[in-house]
Amino acid sequence: MTSQVTSQTPVASRRLPLGVYLLAFSLFSMGSAEFLLAGVLPAVAADLDVSLATAGGLISAFAVGVVIGGPPLAVIGLRWPRRTALALTQVAFAASIAVGLILDSYGPLLITRFVAGVAYAGFWAVAAVTAVSLVTPDRKARASGVVVSGLSLAMIFGGPAGTLIGYLTAWEGGFWLVVALTLAGAAAVVVAMPKTATTEDPSVRRELGAMRRPQLWLVYAATLLSTAAYMITFNYLAALLTGVTGIADVWVGPILVLFGVGAFAGLAMGGRISDQRPYYALVVGAVGIVICSVLIATAAEHALAVVPLVLLLGVAGFVLNPAIYGRVFTIASDAPTLAGATTVSAFQLGISLVPVLAGVALNSGTPLTAVSWIGAGLAALTIPVVLAERTLNQRRR
Repeated sequence: MTSQVTSQTPVASRRLPLGVYLLAFSLFSMGSAEFLLAGVLPAVAADLDVSLATAGGLISAFAVGVVIGGPPLAVIGLRWPRRTALALTQVAFAASIAVGLILDSYGPLLITRFVAGVAYAGFWAVAAVTAVSLVTPDRKARASGVVVSGLSLAMIFGGPAGTLIGYLTAWEGGFWLVVALTLAGAAAVVVAMPKTATTEDPSVRRELGAMRRPQLWLVYAATLLSTAAYMITFNYLAALLTGVTGIADVWVGPILVLFGVGAFAGLAMGGRISDQRPYYALVVGAVGIVICSVLIATAAEHALAVVPLVLLLGVAGFVLNPAIYGRVFTIASDAPTLAGATTVSAFQLGISLVPVLAGVALNSGTPLTAVSWIGAGLAALTIPVVLAERTLNQRRR
């Protein structure tokens, strides 16, 4: 996880290097485990003889591992070649999932889920840094967008497919597929990822020094706020669709897939515009989340309005992601590894705050549509944070 570049200088081309797509595939494989558990949670609770709420702790353990594990792992492995770091984090992820499945009891599963979260965060951070090192500077955001698109594909296909396998076999079936795909991704990285060459001594001091830049923390704040803004509506969509909109349960899954389709489209669009106009992508995405959230809250009883808004919310939410990575790797271009790892933690922390914010609102007796109003408020707060970072950037120039 060093400050490295490929052994061959990146050249301008309409197509991105193969390595970028290998990283996207690996993130798809690993990310599928994140979305899969929610789909088989009742079966997990029944098999382990624990309550549904207790089984939900397995989701939290993974999230905590991602939030706190990435930055320390980035520092520990700073002097490792990137290809080595990518392969090792994938193997560690696959091994922790496999050990939890073999031991088949709640305690070990909780621990191995935490370890998997740490490995996942480490891989994601190094993958983002590696992707931008494989392309020319004017294509950093696009490369980051392609890598992160692996996660949206996991949301669209990986999680649902793994859930289906789990119900056709046993709940472990989908996870064994994740293990196999992750190991295949690690092998592909070892065989096909270009070697890297060190251009300067990796330095923990330089990495920590970059973290003192105020612009980075403004980007992290925008990341946390915007992620929580769209995820708070997404996490409660099933309840809103069935309880308020009146849509039959059988249609909930396909409608949730629409969000993933929108996310994939948003990443593609954001990747195209963020290298040249990052602040435009950030502000437009935040405004889009505000509009979609308000419309979902006010038109929640009308299926013809809500269903397309779910798609548009996915587009608006994920348009921001390539621009976020583009800004992080521009601000911390001399020390990107720790900065990239902290970006992953900011995303996950935004997701982790959703149950807290929603719980406060719903436990106070507000209607379910309150979660979308909260999302609109969080997205609105994102806009001045983005503009503050832009102002600071202009002053530094």
